[in-house]
Amino acid sequence: MTLLSVLDQTPVIDGHSVADAVAATVELAQLADDLGYTRYWCAEHHGLRGVSNPCPEVMLARLGSVTKRIRLGSGGVMLPYYSPFKLAEQFLMLEALFPSRIDLGVGRAPGGDMRTAQAVAAGTYNRGDIFPQQVADLVGLMNGTLPPEHVAYGVLLQPAVETRPQLWVLGSSDFGGMLAAQLGLRFSFAHFINAHFGHQVAQVYRERFTAGNEAKPYLAAAVFVICADTEQEAADLEKAVDLRRVQMAYGLNAPIPSIEQGVAQEYGEREQLVISREKPRSIIGTPESVTARMLAIQEQFQADELIVLTVAGSYRARLRSYELLAEAFQLAR
Repeated sequence: MTLLSVLDQTPVIDGHSVADAVAATVELAQLADDLGYTRYWCAEHHGLRGVSNPCPEVMLARLGSVTKRIRLGSGGVMLPYYSPFKLAEQFLMLEALFPSRIDLGVGRAPGGDMRTAQAVAAGTYNRGDIFPQQVADLVGLMNGTLPPEHVAYGVLLQPAVETRPQLWVLGSSDFGGMLAAQLGLRFSFAHFINAHFGHQVAQVYRERFTAGNEAKPYLAAAVFVICADTEQEAADLEKAVDLRRVQMAYGLNAPIPSIEQGVAQEYGEREQLVISREKPRSIIGTPESVTARMLAIQEQFQADELIVLTVAGSYRARLRSYELLAEAFQLAR
């Protein structure tokens, strides 16, 4: 059986408020919990009008209070901004609140433009230069294996609970895969960002994996998927995605286009080239075509799990997409 999970960027669709987006995240988490998805991850972004969650750790506390069994996590926290010690405290508190249900996924991207990154980091954003050491520190903190010369060695890490969050490295290049393999961590590859050589990164991750935090490699492929009841609905939803891709290519900081905006938009030759270039990053269609492509990616990656990101031109369509996938993959409720 294929394990499916959810990655949520808390998208703000044009014509809706941030409050609507946050409410839609809570609703989707409850649905995913009911449908049998394995985990629900929240992404961290800053300074963007189209996505509205800068603090996954806060959102996860809310989601834990309205769900029953689904794992909850960050997909991911942008670690270069933060102290690994403080991050460990935050996620241990979540683990204390929701035992054996918390994932801590970390990445090194800024989650926004560089000016915003400097604002978030009070002018000291390190561009991920010390990310490998930060991840190693996080592992040492969680496992009590910091070396004696470390500044946090011997410091009481609270809350002192028996269980620990699952640790993940997130990435869209060979850098993340190699780091996860070296430290013996779970790894999630962002196919929705880089659709061209992720299977090679996955292969190297498995080949180079050294038992550490985990005894054996565990790989997830994160894919962008929209599943619709009909081909026409899928085509209309894809047009909104196309418009979003063009906006991003032009550096336009805007809400997610609605279906109506996508259908009405016309493009020149340059925009058509952008759309064609970005097509491989998306899987959009009816259940039959979508599941076939998802299973092909799972086989190519030899992935233990698929994590599904759906950013659609309506919140209703997003909910329906996850319902259709749950039915198609026969998720156990």
